[in-house]
Amino acid sequence: MSGEGSSRSLGDHQQPPTPSRYESQKRRDWNTFGQYLRNQRPPVPLSQCNCNHVLEFLRYLDQFGKTKVHLQGCMFYGQPEPPAPCTCPLRQAWGSLDALIGRLRAAYEENGGTPETNPFASGAIRVYLKEVRECQAKARGIPYKKKKKKDQQGSRGCRDATMHRR
Repeated sequence: MSGEGSSRSLGDHQQPPTPSRYESQKRRDWNTFGQYLRNQRPPVPLSQCNCNHVLEFLRYLDQFGKTKVHLQGCMFYGQPEPPAPCTCPLRQAWGSLDALIGRLRAAYEENGGTPETNPFASGAIRVYLKEVRECQAKARGIPYKKKKKKDQQGSRGCRDATMHRR
C-alpha cells in the first residue's frame, strides 16, 4: 500500500513555473559573474568581491560588445549613422551594461548578500555607467540632457528619463 501513496504523491507534484525571461537572464548573468571570479588568478571568493572586481568584469565584457563606439580621432566621431565602416572598437552598449548591473544587483541580494555590502550598488559603478553613457552618446552624436527633478522621483525614474534619444 505504501507504493500506492508514493506514486499518487508523485503524480500530484506539478512542475515549477517556467522562470520569466528576466529571471533566466538574471541567473545566467549571476553564473557568468561567478565564473569570472573563479577564473581570476587567484580565484576571488564572492565574499571578497568588491566594486573593483565588478568594474574589471564590465571592462572584460567589452570584448564581446556589438556597439561601434567611435574614437575621438575617427572621422565619424559624433555621427549617429556613419556612411562607411571604420576601425573603431566594438563595445558593450551602455543600456546593456545598465540592465546587467540591475540584474546582478538583485541577484547578489537574492543569493544572501546584504544591500550594504552589494558591490553592484557602489557609487563607483554608477560613475562608471554614467561615463560610459556620456562617452557613447558623444561618439554617436546623441546629446543626453539631464532632466531637472520636478519632485522627489526615485533614481530609477530619473535614469529612465535620460535614456531616450533627443
